Amino acid sequence: MQRLFASLILALVCISASPVLRAQILTAEPLDRIAAVVEDDVILRSELDAAINNVLAQYANNPQKLPPRDVLETQVLERLVMLRLQVQRGSTTGIRVSDAETEQAMQRVADSNKATLAQMRASLEAQGLSFDEFRKTLREQLIVQKLQQRIVQSRVNVTDAEVDTLLASGGGHKGELHIANILISVPDGASPEAVQIARDKAEKVRKEIDGGMDFAAAAIRYSDGQNALEGGDLGWRRHDEVPEAFVDLVQNLSPGEITRPVRGPSGFHILKLVDKREQGKQVVAEYHARHIMFKMSEVVTSEDAQKKVRAARKRITDGEDFAKVAKEVSQDGNSANQGGDMGWFQAEQYGPMVGKVIVSLKDDQISEPFQTDLGWHILQRLGERNTDRTNDMAREQARDTLRNRKAEDEYETFLRQLRAESFVDVRLPGAAKPDKTEAAETVK
Repeated sequence: MQRLFASLILALVCISASPVLRAQILTAEPLDRIAAVVEDDVILRSELDAAINNVLAQYANNPQKLPPRDVLETQVLERLVMLRLQVQRGSTTGIRVSDAETEQAMQRVADSNKATLAQMRASLEAQGLSFDEFRKTLREQLIVQKLQQRIVQSRVNVTDAEVDTLLASGGGHKGELHIANILISVPDGASPEAVQIARDKAEKVRKEIDGGMDFAAAAIRYSDGQNALEGGDLGWRRHDEVPEAFVDLVQNLSPGEITRPVRGPSGFHILKLVDKREQGKQVVAEYHARHIMFKMSEVVTSEDAQKKVRAARKRITDGEDFAKVAKEVSQDGNSANQGGDMGWFQAEQYGPMVGKVIVSLKDDQISEPFQTDLGWHILQRLGERNTDRTNDMAREQARDTLRNRKAEDEYETFLRQLRAESFVDVRLPGAAKPDKTEAAETVK
């Protein structure tokens, strides 16, 4: 159970005090109790220490991979600063997260770790971590997700012509790449001398790796990227999800190989191909079905809708034609006029409950009544087939790739602008005074 919640512990680097408490500390506590001022908010030294201790716990078995304490402090504090800025921007632009949304997200985290909420609470508290703080942290992360969605939706559009161009150019590569990244950042508007210093540092890091230094250890020690503390790991990505500036270099590597330092918008990158895997023919199971639905409303209770759907099912099992009954009583406006015919679809297309039911039935079998968010249903499975959707999925994949590329570029630009225009006063010993030209690398 301890290992199950490692990711939750790392997420708690976001722990924050309330605005009222921060205001009191600003006026009542000595300055060395404040790690950074972020606009009209603060990050406390105790918050930074707690976040650093969480990282140290993550690398308890591999402490040699961690950079010196002062470098680690800078990395963790920058991560806290960027999270705080995003939460502030989300809150000031009207983004809200309800208690219900937070509870649902917590349940998803528990489910993904094959645990109950009670087990998750016990695991966190056994490690000295606050369950309430985790809930607050998760709420902040949901605010950031909504902010990302808003920025991307307002700025990103993919046309059919762009999809055609990508596919025609061979950009719709099949298969996936597992990539790691080291970033040596270059601030916006940096002088030629500053760019050269960053280039030299990147070359030095590359030489250390060539000399035997572990790539993940080098990322933790030297990278300015938001994924540095994860060893620079970017996870699995399709060929065409890799930024265009790097795709040709990476896709020609063999597993274990690294690129030379490559200049990107945020600085110099050293990329490692950890592994690759090919994607074969895409054959999917499709089902043909028809259904009858009764909706619930303020005047129609769930029990009432269930009674109606049971009555419809009895008419059919007593000998009436399914299509005839569907036309007469079904409240699904999309299928009622077609006798409830839903056409051919993949199991999960209409949600997990419909998928579970359709897979469990035999051809011509009628389900028992079941409930979804839309109402109460009965469903008759008419057939099953395997369909080669390789070309269709390649097109969908190409569209997703273009959207993801644009989304990453747009949000990276947004984060750099947000960091540059915001007042951030880092109060660690030896830290430079606020500099609005400093840029922040987005989480890849």
